[in-house]
Amino acid sequence: MESVEVERPDRWDHPLSTTISSEDVQWLLGCLPFSLMNQDRFARNTPLADVLRNDARLLHLQPGDVVFREGQYGGTAYLVLTGNVRIFLTQLLAQSDSQSRSRSSWLSLLSSTLRQGKRLTSQRPDARRQARDRGHSAPSPIQPEELGYRGEGAETRVFLQDVPGVIAEHATSSVEAGELFGEMAAVTRTPREFTAVAETETVVLEIRWQGLKLLKQDPAFRELLDERYRGGVLRSHLRETMLFRFIPEESLQQVVIAARLESFGNLEWYAEYRQQAKQPARERIASEPLIAEEGSYATGLWIVRGGFARLSRRQGAGHRTLAYLGKGQIFGLRELAHNYLNADSAPLPYQESLRAIGYVDALCIPKQIVVEHVLPYVRQADLPALIVSPRYQFGQPVVDAPLETHEHNVETGLLEFLVDQRLMNGQQAMVIDTERCTRCDDCVRACARTHGGQPVFVREGPQYGPWLFAHACMHCEDPVCMIGCPTGAIHRDHESGLVQINSQTCIGCKSCAESCPYDNIRMVAASDGQGRAKVDQASGLPILQASKCDLCVGHGGQPACQSACPHDALVRIDLSEIGQVSQWMERKAS
Repeated sequence: MESVEVERPDRWDHPLSTTISSEDVQWLLGCLPFSLMNQDRFARNTPLADVLRNDARLLHLQPGDVVFREGQYGGTAYLVLTGNVRIFLTQLLAQSDSQSRSRSSWLSLLSSTLRQGKRLTSQRPDARRQARDRGHSAPSPIQPEELGYRGEGAETRVFLQDVPGVIAEHATSSVEAGELFGEMAAVTRTPREFTAVAETETVVLEIRWQGLKLLKQDPAFRELLDERYRGGVLRSHLRETMLFRFIPEESLQQVVIAARLESFGNLEWYAEYRQQAKQPARERIASEPLIAEEGSYATGLWIVRGGFARLSRRQGAGHRTLAYLGKGQIFGLRELAHNYLNADSAPLPYQESLRAIGYVDALCIPKQIVVEHVLPYVRQADLPALIVSPRYQFGQPVVDAPLETHEHNVETGLLEFLVDQRLMNGQQAMVIDTERCTRCDDCVRACARTHGGQPVFVREGPQYGPWLFAHACMHCEDPVCMIGCPTGAIHRDHESGLVQINSQTCIGCKSCAESCPYDNIRMVAASDGQGRAKVDQASGLPILQASKCDLCVGHGGQPACQSACPHDALVRIDLSEIGQVSQWMERKAS
C-alpha cells in the first residue's frame, strides 16, 4: 500500500477557535475567575494561557440569541463575561417527535417494584402538567416559524424575536457576569436540561470539556462551579422534580443550604473495572464504594447527579443486584416516608444498599431537612407505599422479605449479567441470537463495504445463553471513552446523541480505545483522501486513528450489518429500555 509522510498530529493542532488572539487571551487572564487563579498550578505543556487560546472561544451575542437548546448534547460550558443570559426552566422551544419521545427506563421500572417511587430523570417534567398542578396554563413552546435567524452556514444563530415578552411568560433564572452555566451536561456527557438565551448584548466564553477539566485543577475555578450549582442550578433541579414541586420557597431554600454534594469512586472507573473483571461477582460488589448500607440508620435522601449506582441486598455470602440507578434517580425516600408516616413506631433503617458503580456524584439531603421541609408538602399519592414486610428493623434479625413481581418478563439472571458486564450503559447494543446466526459473515462483509473495506465491529463478545453482545460501539448513556480524549475528537452529536469520531482532529493517542470498558474501539492505520497510509515523518511509523461503529450514519436506513443479516439474527437494542429487552426475550421464546 502506498504511503505518505506527514507530521504526527498534536494536542492543539485544532483549537476550538482560530480567531481568538493573544490580546483576547491577555484580556481573559484579567477577568474573573482567571485573575484569581494560580497559573503555577498548571503543567508546563498545558499553561492557563494555552488552555484559553486553544480550548475556548469568545461568543458575541445579541439579545435573544439562543446559546443552546434543551435536549441537545454538548461538550462545552459557558462563562458569562459581560451582559446577561437567561436560563428557561420550562420548555421554551418546540421539539421534534424524535427529541420529545419519552423513554421509560427498565431500571426505573425495576426500582419501582421496590417502592422507590417515580423516577426523577434528567428530563424535566411536562411543563403543562406542572402548570395544571399549580392551577394555571403553561406557555406554549415556540414553533420554528416564530424564530429569527442571523448569519449563514455554520455561523447561523437562532434568536427570539420578542425577548421581554417571552421572558415574562416563562419561569427563568438569570446568569450574570462571572457565572458559569452548562457545565453539568459537559462534565456528565448528558443532554442539556434547559434552553439558554442571551437577554442583552452579551460576551460569553465557551470552554470545551477538555479545557474545563484542566481549569478544575485550580481551587478558584472549582469554587466557581460549586457556587453556580448551589446558587442557581441546584434550586432549579429540585424545583423541576415531582418530589419538590409544591415546596414553599423558604423550605426549598433550607434544602439548598443543607444539601451535601458528595462523590464516590473514581471518575475514570474503567481502569478499575478492567482490573477487577476476573474477580468473583461478590468480591467486585463488595469493593464498590458504599454510599448507604442496608440495615443502617436512614440518615438522608440521596439523589444521583452523575454516574451509576447499584441497588442491592445481601443474599447468602454475596449480594443480589436489584436495580441500577442513574442520573436523577433517588434512594432513601421509601424509608424516610415510611418513618414520617409512622412517627409513633420505631424508625426503619435502609432496606437496601447503594454502591457506586465506578463513580457517582450525588446529592444528600439530611433526614431532618426532608422531614421538616419536604415531606409535609408532598401529596401522599406521590409517596411510595408503606413498607409492609421490612427486611430490617432495629434490634431484630434480618427477614428475607420476598420481592414484588414485575410486569415485564426479564429474568433475574439476565439482569445480573447486564449489570455485571456494565452493558446497561448501552443505548445501541448489537445483540446476536446465536441460535439463528449461521456464521455466514454477511454482516461483517456489509460493514466492511460501508466503511472503506475495514469492518468496525467484531462478532465476538460476552454471551448470555444464546445472546451474543458483540464488540460494537453501543453509543453509551455515559460514554466514558470521551473522558480522556485531549482534542474532543470523540464526541456526541448535538442532536442525536450518537458517539462519533472526527478523523480530522483524532491524534491517535489511544485514550478512547483504552478507556472503553467494552473493547469496542480499535486503532487502525490512518489514510489520506487518496487512500495512502499516513506515516510519521519523524519516526517512520504508521499513524493510527480510532475506529468504531458509527451506526452507518449518513448512509441512510438502518445499519448495514443489520440490513444484511438474512436470518434476522442481529438487532440493535437500547439496554436501558425494558420493553425492547422483553420483546427480544418473547421473540426468542416463540
